[in-house]
Amino acid sequence: MTRAELAATAAAISNAKGAPGFEEEVHGVLRPLLEGVGTVEEDRMRDLYVRRGENTGTGPTIMLDAHMDEVGFMVHSICPNGTLRFIPLGGWVACNIPAHRVQVRTAEGRYIPGVVASKPPHFMSEAERSQPVSIEQMVIDIGARSDREAAEDFGIRIGAPVVPDVETAYDAEKDLLIGKAFDCRLGCLVLAEALRSLRGEKLPLDVVGAFSTQEEMGTRGAYVTAQTVQPDVAIVLEGCPCDDTFLPEDRIQTRLKGGPYLRHIDRRMITSPRFQRYALDLAREEGIPVQEGVRTGGSTNGAPIHLFGRYVPTIVIGIPVRYIHTHYGIASCQDLEHAIQLTTALLRRLDGAQCEAF
Repeated sequence: MTRAELAATAAAISNAKGAPGFEEEVHGVLRPLLEGVGTVEEDRMRDLYVRRGENTGTGPTIMLDAHMDEVGFMVHSICPNGTLRFIPLGGWVACNIPAHRVQVRTAEGRYIPGVVASKPPHFMSEAERSQPVSIEQMVIDIGARSDREAAEDFGIRIGAPVVPDVETAYDAEKDLLIGKAFDCRLGCLVLAEALRSLRGEKLPLDVVGAFSTQEEMGTRGAYVTAQTVQPDVAIVLEGCPCDDTFLPEDRIQTRLKGGPYLRHIDRRMITSPRFQRYALDLAREEGIPVQEGVRTGGSTNGAPIHLFGRYVPTIVIGIPVRYIHTHYGIASCQDLEHAIQLTTALLRRLDGAQCEAF
């Protein structure tokens, strides 16, 4: 896949609307990418699986994980004036939410535009001006004038999913992607492309890709996918937050265009030390740029996966993204390429004995 094709595919996956629990549109983009890779199926939670056609059922199983959902919102209630109260789905900082466009799903399943609104400064008291606006003080305005009009004419229902209204753009000269849902649609792209690049190759491992749901709501989908796949080892592919624009130089660990990021720890998982070292050494052997660091917060689907059964050695290959969990992220195709290279190198190199050694 050329870099232009990679960027176009990243845009298609990222532009799909998929708040936690409502990932169907992402399915529609991923399924064509998985044609010819193997057997594709889904479970009742709408997690999506692909099992390589070359799997023999005799070797250890390695699970590749990426989640399909994005941070979004849900309609809580319809106000008498036609605006919509909402709750967050996933980890938002309140100050990043207002004055942005969103898309709200109607009862018919189509999405309509709205704007996240708060009281204009003209009507604020001095005390209100000095305080940050909370989510409870925000509404989504779709242009309706009453609750009846919002429900009957616009087709809005309580419980409707809401996502940022953003179209991904790519600057080929600077190799910069700017768009929404890079956490974790870029991980989905790396997973799909790694499997596509290995079509026809015999591997000593059985490889199962799992595109999970509801990661942003407590890694819920991965509890189900781990039980379904029952992996012996796992690689989590994730959009991970860059810290290169707000930390002192000596504390920066995740830079844009610095290569995939392998964390040693986060809030809910100590990465398998032996698997982590193996991956870092292989990257350097193959000339693939990588970054490593220690996270004091956050978590990934690695949390439930690594605790499945009697323990699953797990690593996280992160694609650096600036400003995760906002409407706009910034990423680079060269980081995507290097993440794909590292993932495929690991799949080609790992065997049963090595997995057992982890």
